[in-house]
Amino acid sequence: MNLPMSKKRSIVFFLVPNFSMLPFAAAIETLRIANRMLGYDAYTWRLSSTDGTKVFASSGIATEVNTSLAEERKCLGGENRPSMVLVCSGVYVEEFNNKSVNAWLREVYNRGVAVGSLCTGAHVLAQAGLLSGKRCAIHWENLPGFAEAFPQADVYADLYEIDSNIYTCAGGTASLDMMLNLIDQDFGENLVNRVCEQALTDRVRGPHDRQRLPLRARLGVQNPKVLSIIELMEGSLSEPLSLIDIADSAGLSRRQIERLFRHEMGRSPARYYLEIRLDRARHLLVQSSMPVVEVAVACGFVSASHFSKCYRELYQRSPQQERAERKPAVAAMMSAGMR
Repeated sequence: MNLPMSKKRSIVFFLVPNFSMLPFAAAIETLRIANRMLGYDAYTWRLSSTDGTKVFASSGIATEVNTSLAEERKCLGGENRPSMVLVCSGVYVEEFNNKSVNAWLREVYNRGVAVGSLCTGAHVLAQAGLLSGKRCAIHWENLPGFAEAFPQADVYADLYEIDSNIYTCAGGTASLDMMLNLIDQDFGENLVNRVCEQALTDRVRGPHDRQRLPLRARLGVQNPKVLSIIELMEGSLSEPLSLIDIADSAGLSRRQIERLFRHEMGRSPARYYLEIRLDRARHLLVQSSMPVVEVAVACGFVSASHFSKCYRELYQRSPQQERAERKPAVAAMMSAGMR
């Protein structure tokens, strides 16, 4: 390759307390390897935080940063203006709501700088009003709460999404794939393949590859009829289907479905359906501030009292207790993250 010996992209990684270390490190290491293969620093980066002090990852590792939000604002008008800003967050991202950060992200985007996120960072971009009508990706565990909190965003359970000048990825090793896409845009497939060889990864995953393991592997279920019924159930949590509707879609009788689920899942189809709806409810209680009655409706329950009764039977605590027990833990994590 005959490439110009000049900077190609400068990236600001903005660290939110309790950010996930894996996607953050994967993104930076991918860029570092690309620089090594090129023989010059085509990619440069710096780390930033709200006040310019170190930020604790969810693993407890403290990471020093280079700049504060105020310093980044000044950089926008000078030679240190970045070509991309990536928000790095992780657990309890819904507790982070900083108006100054939101305003800075809007200013960055309005000045033509690419904006993106790693792991749960799409939540911060959405709070800043940057994801209305935009395709975006977020970690599957946070997707239900995100979709309820930001219905104007077009969120998908993809590895990453690129919509115009906005880059979002689901976290984990998906940040490697998104950075490889960036490298491919800049330098082509040959460099991508060389980076993959160095990173010991045998293929570049596409943006629409699934985040989670297939149902067959996740549940250990082999029967294709049962798998198709479970997929149908998972796609209809807010408006649960009747067993008659499920039977019609599967081309089976109710008795056949009952027998299959007893054999494969050790429970009735109605019980299994209830459990996955309650699992969705638990995610919403833990990851959002939605009122309990709205969580109940979002998970297909006709009343808050029936929802609470079912929830208590499965988890041995009420929805209100679930949320109350979460608050001290969240407060402690956020405090630790800002030390």
